Amino acid sequence: MVLVRQTVAEDWQALRDIRLLALHEAPYAFGSTYARESAFDEAEWHRRATRDGSFLAFLPEAGPAGLAGGFQEEPGVVDLVAMFVRPQARGRGVGEALIDAVAGWARARDAASLHLWVTETNSPALRLYERCGFTVTAERQPLPSNPALGELGMTRPLILGT
Repeated sequence: MVLVRQTVAEDWQALRDIRLLALHEAPYAFGSTYARESAFDEAEWHRRATRDGSFLAFLPEAGPAGLAGGFQEEPGVVDLVAMFVRPQARGRGVGEALIDAVAGWARARDAASLHLWVTETNSPALRLYERCGFTVTAERQPLPSNPALGELGMTRPLILGT
């Protein structure tokens, strides 16, 4: 069973550890870098842990298993950001549970859709997002942390009950 909840101040270390693991293990998947975020001080991690829309997933026997965030820059659309599942937790529904949590958070803010960017070569993430109802859009951009890699835009409508 996967438990997902919004982060609180006390989660700052777990949030930091999973985020830095993500940036270290999958630098091709994120717009930021390990070097940049490993330099953040404790106050910055506290700020991130108390930011509305930040979620951690937990597996009862394994502790913190993944993270994701929701960010609303424009009315009606929430961006799914910073999505990562620890390797040992993959294949256990953690990714789906995180996406569902962000979708619920987005619906509570009257968003009509979720949007994300995914590196075009990240096949496991693309498959997860497609299983969760996302479709590729015509949007393309270079990955901010490595412009040699391209990102695809994906979107998922948020209909009541989805």
